[in-house]
Amino acid sequence: MSNLDFKGRVAIVTGAGNGLGRQHALALAARGAKVLVNDLGGARDGSGGSASAAQAVVDEIKAAGGEAIANGASVTDFEAVQAMVRQALDAWGRVDILVNNAGILRDKSFAKMDLADFRLVMDVHLMGAVHCTKAVWPIMNEQKYGRIVMTTSSSGLYGNFGQSNYGAAKLALVGLMQTLSLEGARNDIRVNCLAPTAATRMTEDLMPQEVLDALKPEAVVPAMLVLAAQDAPTRQILCAGAGVFEAAHITLTQGAWIGFGADAPEQLAERLAEVTDRSGEIVPQSGAAQGSNEVGKAMANSRRG
Repeated sequence: MSNLDFKGRVAIVTGAGNGLGRQHALALAARGAKVLVNDLGGARDGSGGSASAAQAVVDEIKAAGGEAIANGASVTDFEAVQAMVRQALDAWGRVDILVNNAGILRDKSFAKMDLADFRLVMDVHLMGAVHCTKAVWPIMNEQKYGRIVMTTSSSGLYGNFGQSNYGAAKLALVGLMQTLSLEGARNDIRVNCLAPTAATRMTEDLMPQEVLDALKPEAVVPAMLVLAAQDAPTRQILCAGAGVFEAAHITLTQGAWIGFGADAPEQLAERLAEVTDRSGEIVPQSGAAQGSNEVGKAMANSRRG
């Protein structure tokens, strides 16, 4: 269990005043981390704001013998986020862990959704994570250590009716993770995604009570701890809920060479089942793998010709 001992580590958890973020902050603190608890204190749709939610979690951590400070910045405000990171540095001298958990919901079918609601959800989930990550990135590079957890969602990975804005933002975080994990590797910055299924105020009126009872936020926390630990993986998408843990992957099939003929569209339509056949699919280590696969097949075909 030494790998999951966070003594001496400093963590920032956003959206940590309630629900899953609160459980993340409590768990990190219980295992020895000093935690900056960030929460705007707004409603589920992002409206309003109060520092009381973050302070309540800080008080809870301190009552249990831990060390924590509160912050009420909106993750959509980069200057406020920079000040939040400086607050952690001033208090403890470093930042080792960032858990990008802050989020809001503005659910509607795409036909009925106002573009302002689409932009706001993207701004909070995607740009909020970008702001926080950008603010800690130079610190983690300089200290040659960092663990960043993005909160993605099955709505982004697989879709969910009425959540086009939320799903788009959540899958965008996977793309952000893929590249940052490559760019951070040389300085031991590991970047991962967590896709939680948890009963919080974000889901309280979306599921039956018996389902909500099974989906305690605490059940997701082990995945966060593993992704934030010293021996964490990198570029991993862990899914967690109700005590079950899975991994999600973006894969590439072997595909088929069809060529450049005038009938290529017809050939593709005819052979689409072969192109989409998942046997032998791979998890590419970078975006270049797609091009390598395509050029390799094209060159092999030309040699056969």
